[in-house]
Amino acid sequence: MGAVGHGSTIVADRDGGEDGVSYVGDSGEINATYRPIGEVETLTRPNVTNAFVATGSVTNGQFGLFQYSMAARAGGPDAHFHKTFSESFYIVEGTVRLFNGEKWVDTSAGDFLYVPEGGIHAFRNDSDAPAQMLILFAPAPPRENYFRELAELLDSGRKLSAEEYTEFLAKHDQYTVPGD
Repeated sequence: MGAVGHGSTIVADRDGGEDGVSYVGDSGEINATYRPIGEVETLTRPNVTNAFVATGSVTNGQFGLFQYSMAARAGGPDAHFHKTFSESFYIVEGTVRLFNGEKWVDTSAGDFLYVPEGGIHAFRNDSDAPAQMLILFAPAPPRENYFRELAELLDSGRKLSAEEYTEFLAKHDQYTVPGD
């Protein structure tokens, strides 16, 4: 159980648990991870800024936490679901429209939506003001790769066929559904 430093990031390795117990010690250990804002990767697009606050590589695959900031009228993804991870949305500021598989709801700061594996959902900013939310993925897929690759694709100007786009989404465990 040694602590290792990565710049200002402090990480400690940890033994696996037994019988569903994650930590089997009696006295605790030094294993917290601290990441100052300067070490958080940020991906900025014309209408969206995505800060990868905690990726699976930082949380031992337990969860991913992103800060997702949208410009006014930024829109959002089509209704979709994920097979291998849950997704939670916590609204920090502004009005975010969330789709829970049945209906769209205008949310505001402090509102929360949990989507289990397989749950149909979507989000968008259709308001005239910026909005920001935290997105939590659990367990942590390398979701940052989806956002990076999507940005590269958009920057390239390349247009995918419907089949190529479906394959791209499936590679990142995202499955679009009609009718939101």
